Amino acid sequence: MAQSVNFDSDKQGSPAAGWSAGVTGRGSPVWTVVQDPTAPSAPNVLKQSGSGTFPFCVLKQSSVADGFVEVKFKALAGREDQAGGVIWRFKNADNYYVARANALEHNVSLYYTENGSRKTLKYVDAPVPGNTWHTLRVDFEGQSIKVALDGKTYIEFKDGHIAGAGAVGVWTKADSVTAFDDFSYGRR
Repeated sequence: MAQSVNFDSDKQGSPAAGWSAGVTGRGSPVWTVVQDPTAPSAPNVLKQSGSGTFPFCVLKQSSVADGFVEVKFKALAGREDQAGGVIWRFKNADNYYVARANALEHNVSLYYTENGSRKTLKYVDAPVPGNTWHTLRVDFEGQSIKVALDGKTYIEFKDGHIAGAGAVGVWTKADSVTAFDDFSYGRR
């Protein structure tokens, strides 16, 4: 059963209702609902405009062991990074999976974060133009993980570092200014 959030019922200039923001590492992320006329489902998006090692925002009531997570994102700015990502099996700020696409590096990556340390599982080159809406989706079941960008699968991987149910959400890196819309997730 899929659930979706488009942030349109949230108050502009405020945090998204039902979401919890934080950072793995250090920094001061700023997650707010803002108006974006280019949004896939206008008028509102969730935007990260602060900075931090790995800023995240998770849907508090979510708990998924096997399923999918998907979001539309647009990398707006960033000198060090222009990343948009999704997280799943989020246990806490230091333990979760993340898949991300990066407009500066033009790649899609899969990581797990364990005890606050991000570990690379796989990088794949992919076209990720900035200031353009993209769809990032991850399907996960047991140890199987499949990462797709704009409908094309770029990564298929098996990994068992983070097991069991956890929250789902969105993620950025460093000074990435990124907008998110049409977040959805579901269980298998």
